[in-house]
Amino acid sequence: MKKQKNLNTLNLRNKDPYLERERAKYDHPLPSREWVIELLEQAGVPQKIPALADKLSILPDEYEFFERRLKAMARDGQILINRRGLVCVAEKLAIVKCRVEMSRDGSFGFAVPLVPHDDGDLVLYNKQLAGVMHGDIVTVRPLGLDRRGRREGQILDIVERAHSHIVGRFYLERGVAVLEAEDKRIQQSIVLSPESVAQFQPKSGQVIVAALETYPENHRPAVAKITEVLGDYADSGMEIEIAVRKHRLPHTFSEGCLKAAEKIPNKVRKTDLKNRVDLRDLPLVTIDGESSRDFDDAVYAEKIGRNYRLIVAIADVSHYVKPNDLIDKDALERATSVYFPRRVIPMLPENLSNGICSLNPDVERLCMVCDMTITYAGNVKAYEFYPAVMKSAARLTYNQVWQWLENDEKNIPETFSGSLKTLYKLFQILQAKRQKRGAMEFETIETQMIFDDKGKIERIEPVKRNDAHKLIEECMLAANVCAADFLLQNKQPALYRNHAGPTPEKLATLREQLALLGLKLGGKDNPTPKHYGELAAQIADRPDRELLQTMLLRSMQQAMYEPENMGHFGLAYEHYAHFTSPIRRYPDLLVHRAIKAVLAGQKYEVPSWQEMGVHTSFCERRADEASRDVESWLKTYFMRDKVGEVFTGKVSGMANFGLFVTLDEIHIEGMVHVSDLGEDYFNYRADLLAMVGERSGVRFNMGDTVTVKVARADLETSRIDLVLVGGVKSGKKSAKSAKSKQKLPENVAKLVDEAEHILAKSKRQSASKSVKKAASANQSSRKKAAPKKAKKSVSIKIKKA
Repeated sequence: MKKQKNLNTLNLRNKDPYLERERAKYDHPLPSREWVIELLEQAGVPQKIPALADKLSILPDEYEFFERRLKAMARDGQILINRRGLVCVAEKLAIVKCRVEMSRDGSFGFAVPLVPHDDGDLVLYNKQLAGVMHGDIVTVRPLGLDRRGRREGQILDIVERAHSHIVGRFYLERGVAVLEAEDKRIQQSIVLSPESVAQFQPKSGQVIVAALETYPENHRPAVAKITEVLGDYADSGMEIEIAVRKHRLPHTFSEGCLKAAEKIPNKVRKTDLKNRVDLRDLPLVTIDGESSRDFDDAVYAEKIGRNYRLIVAIADVSHYVKPNDLIDKDALERATSVYFPRRVIPMLPENLSNGICSLNPDVERLCMVCDMTITYAGNVKAYEFYPAVMKSAARLTYNQVWQWLENDEKNIPETFSGSLKTLYKLFQILQAKRQKRGAMEFETIETQMIFDDKGKIERIEPVKRNDAHKLIEECMLAANVCAADFLLQNKQPALYRNHAGPTPEKLATLREQLALLGLKLGGKDNPTPKHYGELAAQIADRPDRELLQTMLLRSMQQAMYEPENMGHFGLAYEHYAHFTSPIRRYPDLLVHRAIKAVLAGQKYEVPSWQEMGVHTSFCERRADEASRDVESWLKTYFMRDKVGEVFTGKVSGMANFGLFVTLDEIHIEGMVHVSDLGEDYFNYRADLLAMVGERSGVRFNMGDTVTVKVARADLETSRIDLVLVGGVKSGKKSAKSAKSKQKLPENVAKLVDEAEHILAKSKRQSASKSVKKAASANQSSRKKAAPKKAKKSVSIKIKKA
C-alpha cells in the first residue's frame, strides 16, 4: 500500500504541465511554480512544507532547493509562508505585494501595489507599521474600509527591505548615540553601535551614513553602525549628498560598467556604418540650453511641394548598450538621469553620455531617425524609421536661435539657414494643429539659480520660454507619436507614456473649487483636453492663474510608463511613447530596441513589461523628489541672508495652519502661520477657498497680494517662515462695513462684534453639519458605485535637458 502511495505522488510530480519547460532550464528540474500553486489550491487548506515536499516526491538532496523555490515564490508575492510554516496561496488570502510609502511626517502610510491594481492603494495606520520602514516591499491583505471610506490594509510579511544604509544627523541622547534620519518618513529610533562611534568620532549634529545591522521590531529600535561622516549640515554640496542617499539614488557606477564603457571606441568605426543611411551631408543641428552637455536630438526640415519633410535624429544608444550587458544593468537600475543645480547624476557613464552617444558638432555619430512627411495642415502623412550616421552642423542654443528668428534672420549661417527658417514655419503649423487638437498648454514660471565661484547662490531668475524651445518641443512630440504608432502597427510590445484624465472624485472637487471662483469647466461628466485648454485660455491673464493651473493639473492622474497604450490626455494624443532621449531615459532606450527589432523582422522582449513600467515610473518619481528636495534646501539657504527683509507676494495656497505666499521676483514660497495673520482668530473656509477672520471679517483669497517679512529660514526642515506686515490688497472686508461700525457707540459696537461672532460660529457649525451629511451621502454612493481610486496628480511638462 505504501509503495502504491509513493507511485501516485511520483505520478503527481510527473503531471506538472510545465515539466518540459523546467527540464529545458535545469538538469534536475523541480516542480514548477504554477504546479505548486495549483496543488495548493486543490488542497484547499494551507500546507506544511514537509507535507508539500512529500506530496511532490522531493528527494532529500532536493529539499533545500525546493525550500529556496518556495521562499522565492514568497518574495514574489505568489505564496505566503506564515509564522507557523504553513504555505498559503496569496490569491486565496487576497494578498497584494506592495511598496510602503509613508506620509511626510511618518504618522501613517500607504501600501502601493507593485502591479497597478483596480482598487488602488491601501492605507496603513500605526498599528500596522511596527517594524516597517518607508520603501519596504510587503505583502498586504485588505481589511475593509476605514471611517473615511478608504481601503485599509494589514501587513502580513516584509518581503524586502528598502534600506541597507540611512543618512541622517548624529546626536547623543542621555549617553546613547542615535541617528535621526534625514528622511522624515523614517520615524523609527536608530541606535548607533559604540564601536563605530568610537572609530569615526562624529560631532553632534553632523551628517553621517550608517549601515543597518538590525531592523526595528515591535518595541526594539533599529541598530546601525557608522560607515561615513559626510560633514556639517551647511557645507557646500551637502544638500546633494544627502538627497542622493536619502532617496537611495545609485550614484556610483559599478566597476564592471566602467570597464565595459572604457572598451567602447570614442569615434565611429567603418564597421558601424553597415546598413545605415548616410546623412553626413545633411545640415542637422542640435538646439539646447546654454548649460547642456549631452545632445541626444538633432533636427532638419525642408519644403517638398506643399508638404514638409521633418527629420528628427536621435543618438543611437542601443548600438552601444546591449540588453543585459554590464552598462545596461547600471542604466536599468538608475532608469533616468537626475538633474541637480550644478550637478548631474547621469544614466550612462560620461564617455557615452557626453562622448560617443552625444551628437556633438562636426563629428560622426550614429543615430536612429524618424523621417516624417507633414502636410501644410500639420498632419503626419507618412513616416519612416531607420538607423543612420550623421554629422551635426552646429550646436545651437534656444536664445541664439530665437534671436535670429525674431530679429536677425539675415545673420543665420548659410549652411543651415534654409532648414532653420523651414523649421520655424513648420513649428507654427504644428502649434496651430496642437491648439486645434485641444492639447493643454500652461505657461508656468520656471526659475534657475545663478551661483558664484564659491558655490553660493547669487540670485534666482525666471527662465523665459521662447519659440525656439517650443519649436524643438513640437519636433520631439511628432517623433514620439510616430514611434508609438509604429510599435502599435507592428504589434511590438513596449512602454507607452500614458496620461489619464480626471477621476470622477477629482473632477467633482475641481468643479466645486472653480465654482467658488466664478469659473466653469466644460464637458459635464467627461471633459476633454479641449475643455481644459479653453479654461486655461480664460484664466491666462488672471493674477491667480498659477494657482488655477495647479488645480487643473491636480485633477488629472500622474503620467506613467505602461505596456498597454492608454493615450495621453494632456497632450490630446491617442498614442504616445518616449523615443527622443535615450541618453537620459531608459524607456526611450527600450523603444529604440523595440523599433530596431521590428526593422529586423524580430520581436524584442523583456522578462516583464509590466514590472519594467512600474520600475521606470518609480525611478522617475524618485529623481523628481530628490531634485525638489535639493532645490527647496538651496532656496532656504538663499533666504537665510534675507531674514528681516520685506517682500511682496501672492497667496498661492492655504491650509488650517496658515497661508502659503510666493514671493514676487524670486519666486520662492514661504508660509505665514495662522497666528500671524492679525489680531483675530482666522479659519480656513474650504467652501470659500479663503482664510476668514472670525470677528474682523478680514478675508484672504487665493491670488491676493500681501506684504510680508522673512522671519526664519530653517535648513533642517527647508521651511521659510513669513510674517504679515501689510494689509491684503484685495482681501480686506468692505469699507462700508468698517466705517459703519466705527460710527457706533463703543458698547453697541461690542454687541455687534459679539453678534457677528455668534453668527459666524453658527454658520461654521451649519457648514460642518452639511459637510458631514454630504460626506456620509458621498460614502454611501461610493460603496454603491465603487469607482476606481484616483492615482497621483501629474505635472504636464515636456522635458528637454
